[in-house]
Amino acid sequence: MGESISKFVTDYCDPHTVATNVRALVGRKRRRDESDDQDSDSDHLLEKTLHTPKKKKLLSTAQYIYRALFKEGNNSDVTVIALGKPWRLHKVYLCQSPYFASMFSGAWREAKEDVVNIKIVDPKINLDSLYTVLGSLYLDEITLEPIEVIPTLATATLFQLEGIIDQCAEIMIETVNAETAVKYYEAACEYGVQSVKEAAFKWLLINLLSHFQEQPKRLREISVDLMQKLVTNCDLYVMQTEFSLYVLLRFWVFLQLHPEWDSSSRDSLLEAHHYFQNREDEEPFLLTREGRTFIGPFKALRYNHLINHHLDVEMLKTDRIVPAEWLTPAVSDQWYHMLRVDQGLDRGPKSVAHDDFCSACFRCGRTLVNSGEHVWRWTGFNMGLDLIWSCNTRTLRVKRNHRTEHEVMLSMQSRRHIICRVTLTSLNEQRQVKHTQTTGMKCLTLFKNEEVTLLVLDKDLTYPLLLSVNLFLNTSLVPSQEETNSNDATPASPSPSPPLQPQNVNEEG
Repeated sequence: MGESISKFVTDYCDPHTVATNVRALVGRKRRRDESDDQDSDSDHLLEKTLHTPKKKKLLSTAQYIYRALFKEGNNSDVTVIALGKPWRLHKVYLCQSPYFASMFSGAWREAKEDVVNIKIVDPKINLDSLYTVLGSLYLDEITLEPIEVIPTLATATLFQLEGIIDQCAEIMIETVNAETAVKYYEAACEYGVQSVKEAAFKWLLINLLSHFQEQPKRLREISVDLMQKLVTNCDLYVMQTEFSLYVLLRFWVFLQLHPEWDSSSRDSLLEAHHYFQNREDEEPFLLTREGRTFIGPFKALRYNHLINHHLDVEMLKTDRIVPAEWLTPAVSDQWYHMLRVDQGLDRGPKSVAHDDFCSACFRCGRTLVNSGEHVWRWTGFNMGLDLIWSCNTRTLRVKRNHRTEHEVMLSMQSRRHIICRVTLTSLNEQRQVKHTQTTGMKCLTLFKNEEVTLLVLDKDLTYPLLLSVNLFLNTSLVPSQEETNSNDATPASPSPSPPLQPQNVNEEG
């Protein structure tokens, strides 16, 4: 008995044993408390779950109608056969289209028939576009991919569905690029979508010389009629000088004559040059049977500005593309203008009608790849003006340089008048206009060595920048009475004579 009591005392009075027993007791209590808490949380979560609304998306009415009536053809009251495929459809839905509404009303034979044959003659319309457009009559919205947009536009035009035509137009305007521009323009002309036609044409005006010369496949797609419209347009972004436009046309004709040619643009340009210079036929190419097709675009060239450098004149002659008699009026006109400037009779235009400016101005331009100070000139026969252009991140400027060491015929008149329009444009990834800034038509009076600021650049302009310049340097040959009495400048001429080949002047960047 004594030993038992002693063992009890030893065991339970030992500090270590007591601590262990206490921890066990507390642990059991804590586990019971935690279990109680977990049960409480579980009950709370279960209660919350039972009172939380659950959403399940049901098949909408439009989706049900599309599936049951269009895709499955349930309760069809007419079968439309198009491109060899029968479509089990419903007149009440088809009549949303004026095409079908007219067909199923009045005295038309189809109004009483259960099977209607539609003859599809437009090659752009295919089964996929028919599926999309006919299915749209059973839906409240459709989704289109750009690759499907032209066939869908063609089909929507056939069925006179203005809503789908408008949706196609929006997609086309958003996706005008090197791949689609010519196709969209032709489709817009064919189906009468003016907004798309304007957007595609504007894209081509900006990118024809700045981008398409490096895209032989795309350049070949341009039709004769479209090329003539582009060459004629005052807003064409001519990179470098007007003569570069002649070089592009020569390349374009070569690609038309050699549809199998598929090489780099550099090789193609050289091959085009050699092709025309090595022709055995002595007759100018444009007067030959195969050349007459391309007369329009070459007629639209501004020949007054193609004869401003002796190397350019030599190339025009050796290419034997353009008949020599086309150059004679331009040479005569330029010579007369030069004599008037030399005798001090012409100080340049102080005003000009907008149409005259557009039809006769000299177009030139360049790409400013990055920020920094850029300085350049377009050299050649400049009617006595050596114009130096400069641009940095803040301003665009022009200077009338009057230093006798430069190899140009400098005008000794103390002041000269010019009219110019300068446009700067930033492009996005699709080479669409992101931001543009222009001076509009601007009359400048420049004294010797005077520099003027043309533009303070917008902050929204980003590099690379496309620079397009239109210049008008001469007055007309027949002055008005008012300007004759002024002893200064005579009225504006439709035949100005600005510079030619581009030349950098201490270019940086």
